[in-house]
This record gives sequence, C-alpha cells and structure tokens, in this order.
Amino acid sequence: MAEANQFDELREWRCIGPFRGGRVVAVAGDYQHANVFYFGGCAGGVWKTTDTGTYWQNVSDGFFNTAAVGALAVAPSDSNVIYAGTGETTIRLDVSHGDGVYKSTDAGTTWQHMGLADTRFIGKIRVHPHSPDIVYVAALGHAFGPNEERGVFKSEDGGTTWRQVFSKSSRAGAVDLSLDATNPRRLYAAIWQAHRNFWDISSGGADSGLWRSTDAGETWGDLSNKSGMPEGIKGKIGVATSPAQAGRVWALIEHATAGGLYRSDDGGESWERVCADQNLISRAWYYMHLTADPQDPETVYVNNLSLWKSTDGGKTFTEMATPHGDNHDLWIDPRNPQRMIQGNDGGACVSLTGGATWSSIYNQPTAQFYHIATDTRSPYTVYGTQQDNSSIAVPSRTAHPGITWGDCFIPGTGESGYIAVRPDDPDIVYVGAIGSSPGGGNALQRYDHRTKQVRLITTWPESMSGHGAIEHKYRFAWTYPIVISPHDPHVLYIGGNMVFRTTNEGQSWEPISPDLTRAEPEKLQPTGGPINRDAVGAEVYATVFAFAESPHTAGVLWAGSDDGLVHLSRNGGADWSNITPSDLPIDSLISCIELSPHDPSTAYLAATRYKLDDYRPYLYKTTDDGQHWQRIDNGIAAYDFTRVIRADPQRRGLLYAGTETGLYISFDDGEAWQRFQLNLPVAPLYDLLVKDRDLIAATHGRSIWVLDDITPLRQQVETVTAHDVHLLKPASTIHVAPRLDSVSSLPGKNYVGSMGGAFITHKTAENAIEYTFLDAGENPPRGAVISYYLKQPPAAVISLRFADATGHEIRTFTSTGPSQSAEQQEKGKAEDKELKIPAQVGWNRFLWDLHYPPAVKVEGTDPPAELTLEGPLAVPGNYQVTLTVGEQQITESFEIVGDPAAPASQVDLQAQFDLLLQIHTKTNDLTAGLNCMRDLRAQLDGWRKRMAGQANGAGIAETATKLYDQVLEIEKTFQVPDLRPGWADNLNAGARLLEQIAALPPVVALGNYRPTDASYAVFNHLSAKIDTQLDRFNQLIATELPALNRQIAAAQFGAVIPLTHWQSAVPAEATPATTNPPSGVGGMEGGEGGPTASGPSGGSA
Repeated sequence: MAEANQFDELREWRCIGPFRGGRVVAVAGDYQHANVFYFGGCAGGVWKTTDTGTYWQNVSDGFFNTAAVGALAVAPSDSNVIYAGTGETTIRLDVSHGDGVYKSTDAGTTWQHMGLADTRFIGKIRVHPHSPDIVYVAALGHAFGPNEERGVFKSEDGGTTWRQVFSKSSRAGAVDLSLDATNPRRLYAAIWQAHRNFWDISSGGADSGLWRSTDAGETWGDLSNKSGMPEGIKGKIGVATSPAQAGRVWALIEHATAGGLYRSDDGGESWERVCADQNLISRAWYYMHLTADPQDPETVYVNNLSLWKSTDGGKTFTEMATPHGDNHDLWIDPRNPQRMIQGNDGGACVSLTGGATWSSIYNQPTAQFYHIATDTRSPYTVYGTQQDNSSIAVPSRTAHPGITWGDCFIPGTGESGYIAVRPDDPDIVYVGAIGSSPGGGNALQRYDHRTKQVRLITTWPESMSGHGAIEHKYRFAWTYPIVISPHDPHVLYIGGNMVFRTTNEGQSWEPISPDLTRAEPEKLQPTGGPINRDAVGAEVYATVFAFAESPHTAGVLWAGSDDGLVHLSRNGGADWSNITPSDLPIDSLISCIELSPHDPSTAYLAATRYKLDDYRPYLYKTTDDGQHWQRIDNGIAAYDFTRVIRADPQRRGLLYAGTETGLYISFDDGEAWQRFQLNLPVAPLYDLLVKDRDLIAATHGRSIWVLDDITPLRQQVETVTAHDVHLLKPASTIHVAPRLDSVSSLPGKNYVGSMGGAFITHKTAENAIEYTFLDAGENPPRGAVISYYLKQPPAAVISLRFADATGHEIRTFTSTGPSQSAEQQEKGKAEDKELKIPAQVGWNRFLWDLHYPPAVKVEGTDPPAELTLEGPLAVPGNYQVTLTVGEQQITESFEIVGDPAAPASQVDLQAQFDLLLQIHTKTNDLTAGLNCMRDLRAQLDGWRKRMAGQANGAGIAETATKLYDQVLEIEKTFQVPDLRPGWADNLNAGARLLEQIAALPPVVALGNYRPTDASYAVFNHLSAKIDTQLDRFNQLIATELPALNRQIAAAQFGAVIPLTHWQSAVPAEATPATTNPPSGVGGMEGGEGGPTASGPSGGSA
C-alpha cells in the first residue's frame, strides 16, 4: 500500500475560505423550478443553489477531472438534464483548460463524461427546446496552439456520440452559439481566430466570422460579408437571437474601425450597426457575450466591464449595477424576464427584479489565489492575492464554529502576485498589486495593519499602459516574486528582469543583478492585435518569475525566469552564474524554486510550458548547487502540468507538488510521485506552504485549504504498517474555551446565530453527526486526534483509554455501543452514551473532544437546550492515550496546550476545572438520585394499583400512596415531573434544582478565567439544597421503604422493590468517594423478612 493512500484514512482537508467568489463565465437557470440556478466557476466546477442564490453547493466534485467550466446549459424540456462544457474561452493569462463535456440527468447529483476531451476550451452549449438529447457545442479548441477538434459539434443522442458539423480551420474555433427559439433548426455560430502564449494574446484574423445554419447544423453559410457587415478582419463576436421576434439577430463585433453592436431583422441576410459605443466592445477578447430579452424584442443586454442594457433596439444603453465588475454571462428566464442569473469576475448573482437587486457573491468559496503567506501569530493567519479582487487575510482558525467574512481583513488591494508578511512584525505586509494600484511599474504595496494605511513603494512607478515591455525601464511579471530574507526581516527582494533589494522598506531600491532573462525583442512587443492592443501589464515577459534566498547562508540567491533560465549568486548578487538545466526546454516558465531546508546544496524547481501547448509536468532537483540537474516528475500524469514544489521542513525527502488539477506527494525525494488529493477538490493548485505541522494549499478557483497535522506523514507511515497494531503519537492540541454561540441542530440547513453562518448536517460512517458550512470557512476539529492502525480485524472489542500524566483515567471509549459525535457534545447534546471508536482494517481516526464524561442523563426526558450535561474540559498539561487490542496495549503521550489567542495562567485554569468538576459531581448526585426516585415512583404506582380492591391489600396501597407522594414532593424540587421538551413547562413551573445546577457550568467555563466569587457562592448554595433533598430521600429509603416491604412480606405477596438505578446510572469515575450506592433490594433471608436499601447520600461537595 502506498503511503499517501494510507494517509487517505487519516486526514481531510478543510476549506478556510474566503467565501468570496471567483470568475464565473457560465450561468444557467432551471426552467421548471424558480429557486434553482447553476453556475460554472472558471476553475471551480459546477455549483447549484436551491434558494435563489442565498447559498451555493458544489455538485461536480468527484465527477469532473478538470475544474474550468466555460459553458453550462439546462435542457428547457427536462430540467434534470444539464450539460457542462469545460475550459473557459475568456483566455486571460490565468485561463485553465478543460477535458470536454459532462452531463447530468439528475439535476446535478451525478455527472458523466461525454467526450470531446481535446476541444480543451468550450464557449457555449445549446440544447434543443423540445429534446434534451439534441445538443450543440461551440468549441474554441486549443488556445495555445492549433488542433482539429474545434468548431461546432452536434449530438442527437444526449452526448453519447458527436459529429463535428462545422469547422473553419485548425487555428479558429467556435466561441459563441445561438439557437433560434422561434425556429430551432436555425443556429448562428461565432468563429474566433485567437491565440495565447506566455508573452502575447491575439484576437482576430481571416478565419473569424459569423455563420448560420438553417437545417439544424447540417450545413452552414457565411454571414461575415453580408450587407451592412464591417469589411475586413474581424475579431471576437458575440451572437444572440431574439426569442420575442422571429428573424431578429444581434451580433457584437470586434473590428478595427467599425466595431460595435449590429442587428439584423431578416435572419442575418442584412445588418445595421445600431451602436458604436466602445463600452460595449472594450477588451473584446475578454467579454462580448450578449443576451436578448425573451419577451421584448427591443431589449438586449451586453456583458463587459459593466453590464449594459438597451430598451430601444440597441441604439442606446444604460449601465446596470452588479455586485462586481467584469461581466461575462447572463441567463434570463423565458417565462419571467425578471428572473435572471449573471456571472462576473466576482462570482454569480441571482436577481428576481430584472437586475435591480442581486444576491450576494460573498457565499461562494471559488476565489482564485496566486500566492499565499502566513504570519507568526498564533493561531496563524493566511494571506493571499485573489484574482479580480484584492489581497485578503484569513485566520487559520477561530474560537467560534466557523471562519466568517468578519474574521478576515483586507491587507491592501493586490490581486495579482506574491504577498509577504514581516516575521518580526506581522502587521506589515508587502503585496504585489499590478492592475489594482494607481501608477505603473510593479505596483508594490506596503500595508500597515495598525494604521490600515497602504503605501506604494513601486520600484519605478511610471505608467506604461499600451506600451510593449521592450519600452519599460524595468520589466515585472503580473505575479512577480516578493521575498523577505530569512536572515534579516529588513531585507526585501523582488524580481523583475533583474533582482532588486531594499533595506529600508521600499524607500529606495538597488538592482543586484544584471538582466537574468533571454530578453528576446520579438517577445517584448505590445500585446494584443491584430485589431486591438491589450498591453495592460499582464503579459510583460522576460522577467524573474521565481526567487529564493538560502535558509542556510545569507546572500546565496537563486532566480528563475519565465523564459527558461536559472541563475545562482553566492555573494548577495554581486556575481551570478547561469545554472539552467541542460535538458529544460526553451521558454519554460520557472514557476517555483524551492531550497531544501536540510541540505544547502539541494534545490528543486517546478516549470511549465502549458501556454506553448505543452502540458507535461517539469520538476527538477539538484544536489550540487545547480551544477547538475535531475528530472523528478515520474508518477505525475503526463498532461498535469506543474506550478509549485515544496520540501517538508522536518522529514527529509518528503516533497509536495501542486499541478493544474491538484496535489502530488513524494516520499523519496522526487524519485516517484503519487496523487495526494484526499478530499481536496480538483482545481489548479498555484501555491503550497508548510506551516508548522499544517500543509496549506492555495487553489486558483476553490479558495484556500488546510490539511491539519501532517505529523503522520513525518512519522514514516510505511514502516509502522508492518506491525499488527500501531498507535501514532498524537500531536499537541489546543485547549479552547467555550464561547457564546447559538447553534441550531435540525434537519436541513442550520444556523449559528451569533456569527450568521449556515451549515448542513450529515452522518459519518460511524453514525456521528458532522456539519459543513455553506458560507463560512471550516475550523479544525477541537480535540485530540488519535490515529491507529489495525492490520487484521480485531477479534474482540478494542478501546482507547485517556488518562492524565499520572495515569489516572479520565475516559475510555470502546468499539461497541451507540455513537455520538464530538460536535454533538459541543452543542450541548452530551448524554450518558459513549462515542464509538472505529475498528476497521487499516488506519482509523478518532477525535477525543478533551471533555471528561458527561453527567448522568435524566431518563425519559430531555433537558432544555440551554443546559449542558457535558463533562469539564481537561486543563493544559500532559496526557496519555492507551490503545488496547486483545492482549496488546500501546501508550503514547500528548500535550494539551493553552490557547495562544486567549492566554491564561495554569492556576486560573485549574481553579476553573476544579469547580466544574465539583459541579459535575454534584449534578451526577442529583440526576442519579432523580432517576432512582422515578424508578421507585413507577413501582410504587404499580403496587398501589395492584392492591386496590384487594381485601388484604388496602394497607399496602395506602402505604405505597403515601410513600409515592413523599417521593414526588422531593422529585419536584429537582425537576418538573413529565417535563415536556421546550420552554413552556420550565417557564410556567420555574427553574428547579436540575436546571439551576446544569445552567452553572456554562457560566464557569466561559472563557479562560478563574471562577468568580459569585460562581462559588451559587454552587455552594445549590449544593446545600441538593444535599438536603437527597438526605430526605435517603431517610425515606431507610425508614418508609422497609415498612412497606414488611407489609408486602406479611401479606405473602413475595414481591420486592429493587432500587438499581442509583448504582447502575453513576459512572465509577464520576462517583464521589463519599457516595454510598444502595444495596440492591433482593429476596433476603433473616432480619424482619423484608428488603433493605440505602439511597444517595447527602453532604456538601
């Protein structure tokens, strides 16, 4: 068994957010269900809402092999049928490819791959209005090179087979497609000649044009040169037919001199340019989708930087407000045009008001991150740069149930690059912000969290928009490296075409290298063309793209360029040597250089050539400072290109690699790799960090994920599985005090009142209840995670025994009995049922929530929801866990550490624990006594009913009734008999001793503090009252009960009243030494011939 596969059973990734959407270019609505909509993330899969955009859930995970969704369509005649085309055609620098078409026949629950894998980028899918099996696909094809599988494809059997019904050339594909709702045999296809590589983007050419079919796609005619069409080369075209007027067609055309919105009212035979507003066609390669109103022929919408609407046939437009700019797709319900969904660079948003108001985009964890960093706080915060948004700081965990938007903050406006946090002052953050800052150049921001101020410390802030890189004084990539020296936090490096250094926080800069790139002039020209330039700084080429300083020796610097060169300096940049691997293909982009934390001469690099239509992975290793390099990507899929490689700082030879679809791991220093996805969704993985014992992944389409506690990976799991039984040493865990969070627990969606988070519940394989947040990041599990290995099925019950440092038992769990999750206990649902531990062959995982056993539950009733019966939380200190399997026992120690976010003295925490344990013990006295009373009352009730009407039973019935009433009187001081769930009975009758004592632990446990004097006083007050009533009950058992039993014996009924509840209900570890359990009432001989019993003892705690 491979190590990574073994680890699958031990850990799960958790998404910490942020829940701030990424780019969406494909949206669709359900034609039959008004609350149901879908969107496709440009690198995040397919998402569904059933409540008009209030919450979204991913429906493609586990089915899609690639994450980019470029087209989405629900069949108008059957809303269960959905088609998704992968690979977006907004081919900006971070575009991700796809692998064809996927189909769902159950409204997104499951999906099947339907082929067309080599189309790579799909712009639109149209489904016949009357048949879900007739479907058309507009495929752009490869964006980075020529290929044949592009154009328009048709299936008449629901995607089982496809025919290429139109193809223009190997360098142009279909980018848009409109099916005429008034005549489904009529289709219009926009053909786009486009190309992208690392240094340029091209939009338009001789093969671009607009085509029409009038026979359901079998033949096509060119409309590009019809009357009224602009002459000459065309670029990207968007096309839409009007469902409200037969023959009306809209075309949005990129053209050098006559671009704009065109309209035809005769099915494309003649055209008129009705609007030349450049706002409709700016940066045409990125936008150009338009949508016709389904009921009003004069209304049409155009997606661009803003969303535009015309109500006069396209002559004039008004700007519509959307939650985010850069708009790409719009779907309108043909039956109700007020109902629509729109996709933009910030996510997807739903409107039921025709666009007057929109749903939130802050409920979608589809953020596209470039790079991440962490600070030195505890718990640490993760910082990242999100495409089309801003930089953001997300805590790795919080004290309340989820990680919300309110827990995050915005450290500058950088969307485009690296981010670095001062290790000696985590309030200072450096952010790359090309495209999201004023001025020009590399737009470097220095953010101070104390003042919330941003200072621009750009190396050369000259605006060069529209100019080629060859004219720039310095060249910086969209994602240029920003690195703080590991030896001196005052030294900051950045990479342009040369390496720069500052020692005064950007007040001044000095270049410390020559140009470290090939700097080929033909690759430094203005980007765009042949129609429009697009030199906005995103494609600046020939730059240092990866940089690192040796963690072993200051001044040993490594630099890798985006045009395939690697350099090394051993003297702080005074001299540089070219150490490029000899077999690295030319123009490979050096995406990451990772220096070994174990050996100063060992380095790793990740490279890619995917924008040259080469999707192969490229990973290299050197052990002699770059004199020789070895290719080390064996085991990574042939078309899963690599972006990042990281070395584990503790286990030598343990490596992690991020690719276009996810994560790989190597345990032998790169000799072999294996997939290490676990539950991490398929998504481009742009960056990885190892922080302490956690692994952090920055996805470009699914936000940020954390794999907590990779200790098992570092313990060389492959060696322990040779044993029949093995227990991994648990990592230390944090003592987190309870907080005031109101959490509902009902079927379906639930809510955390204090933070506004929503979650859904589900059952695990062990029947435990877990929850998943819909609009908040996930916190790590609270407690000690215990991992153990079983080579064979255990022959008997296995157990986990937790004890303190002296070996005193706290709690034992076994592999039998009803299960109950730690989450339930956290929510105040604790009861006298133990959590079942798993006992499956292979690796098993169990979470102890650090609580002592719960108090005895009052049988037959549920306590009010605001009360808790859970045991106290263990204090910081050393503990041990013992795994018992048959005759074999294995013990490991672990530590519970204080919460660094809420420091407290050990003395205070111990005082808090001691009082909680006293309350817990007294609660057990009360609940066990209460159970005994109810058991006794039930039997007394039976005796008095049995004796009623019997000649020799009248005295017994009278004595039983008297004792029954006496017991009931005491019981009423503890709790209202026959208490119904809810608040009503408690409010009507008033709180009794059970409610009063059970309400005290949350008061004492809240926060890491010594209990207040009032808390002690209230406990002593309640404790005395409880003892008084228990003493009364004991007196009844000692005097009145024997009298009844003598009457029963004298009447020769031969029955007894056993009092077993008190003894069986109290856990041994929770029973005070002073408590005297009753001896069972049995058929004893001697004495007076009747039974005897002793009840719960009173006494102060």
